[in-house]
Amino acid sequence: MAQKKRVVLTDPRAIRALAHPARQQVIDELYNGKVLTATECAKLAGLTPSAMSYHLRALERWGIVERAEESPDGRERPWRAPAARLVISSQSTGAGRLAGQALMRTSAERILEQFQQLPATDPWDDVSTMSRSRLWLTHEEARQFNQELEDLVERYRKGRSQSTHPAAARQVSTLLAVVPTGDPPANTGPAT
Repeated sequence: MAQKKRVVLTDPRAIRALAHPARQQVIDELYNGKVLTATECAKLAGLTPSAMSYHLRALERWGIVERAEESPDGRERPWRAPAARLVISSQSTGAGRLAGQALMRTSAERILEQFQQLPATDPWDDVSTMSRSRLWLTHEEARQFNQELEDLVERYRKGRSQSTHPAAARQVSTLLAVVPTGDPPANTGPAT
């Protein structure tokens, strides 16, 4: 498994590299602990192995994925996530902001697809939920809220992955977003 705790992307070009749906599918699997060859990634994303190799090399340039050790048969070298988590910095401006929005759109669409694909007869349907709220928070409360959400996800992650989870566990997708709306209050802002 990966040594680093997380990969943080701040460069707009790196963030833009994530926006492709096929890349996101593969990233989801790799950051869930799988180690896959380009051929396996291609099958997962519905691409040719050569097209997938191109995408994997593009992601490798930004440190989003990395090559794993040699495969046992020595033919094709597999890929893995270099960390347990991938974080997109919200500090970007201009092109980075647009790239982040494209990534959010693709992520939200993927979650919607998963909702649509879940059969009504699925025994886990009772835990399928989507919630939207509007909260009135100070800047510091919003920071704290965001940190608590991240801490909660980490608490449930418990170092589990595709290869290291209890037999009764099932993969569950989450999408958390904290977005300030409206105009900021007069004479207040982020603490410096």
